[in-house]
Amino acid sequence: MPRTITVGLDGSPESRAAAEWAAREAQLRGLPVELVQVWEPMPEPTAQALLLGAEEHQHGTQRIPCESAEGLRLRHPGVEVTTEQLTGRPADALVDVAKEAEMLVLGSRGLGRIGGFLLGSVGLAVMARTERPIVFVRAGEQTVDEHEMDKAGIPSAATAFRPVVLGLDVAGADEALIEFAFEAAARRSVPLRVVHGWNPPPYYAYGMVLEPAVEREMAKGDAAVLNEVLRPWQQKYPDVEIVEQSRCGSPSLLLIDASHEASLVVVGRRIRRSSVGSQVGTVTHAVLHHSTAPVAVVAHD
Repeated sequence: MPRTITVGLDGSPESRAAAEWAAREAQLRGLPVELVQVWEPMPEPTAQALLLGAEEHQHGTQRIPCESAEGLRLRHPGVEVTTEQLTGRPADALVDVAKEAEMLVLGSRGLGRIGGFLLGSVGLAVMARTERPIVFVRAGEQTVDEHEMDKAGIPSAATAFRPVVLGLDVAGADEALIEFAFEAAARRSVPLRVVHGWNPPPYYAYGMVLEPAVEREMAKGDAAVLNEVLRPWQQKYPDVEIVEQSRCGSPSLLLIDASHEASLVVVGRRIRRSSVGSQVGTVTHAVLHHSTAPVAVVAHD
């Protein structure tokens, strides 16, 4: 049985945008979409005091996945859409269903094309705990946002996709992360823009400007390392054009800047199994909050 592209749905504009993105991705992958709604019961005293209101609210929310599924089937013919309603804490339930999914897609409140994302506590908790790829889609994201402008400079879904952007740390390049990005670029028939930011060596004081000759030499060496990491993947995906960007500077800022011309930004999250819980790296955290394109977070060891 094929894995599904699973969406956390609560009826909000951001979750509906996530469902639309998931349906488009399902068409590219030939996979079904599953819309999951989690009903969180109220504490017992509150439930008893507001029993009628709670029942009416739950009955009303039960319509959300059914209506959303009907809409997706109409707008994306050929995509199989199913629904599931669960009871429990939303973060716990979504982490559980993600284990059997190809990927999990969640919505995030948007702050405009410049502001990017505003992640909620559920999204952050799920991302920190799931080991499956998770994609965040901001409210207001539309099909045309993932495509190039037409010749007249007008947004259009009939044009080619924008490139896929991959944030890569060559010191800890993970195969799962790289493969996800190459697959995304191959499905969209677009270049893969690989962004790698590096900092001056520690013996340079904060704020000290690199000498041009030193910077050129360091950039040359870093680019050679990046090229070596990507060489076997270029052989595996010969039809994917690679655009390498290795520059001195903040990886976060470079990726956020690249997101303005991307259909998807792919970043990694290292899995840390410890008593203090899971953590999200600073680069991934910054990209999630400021990217203007959907962001895929791929967990890896």
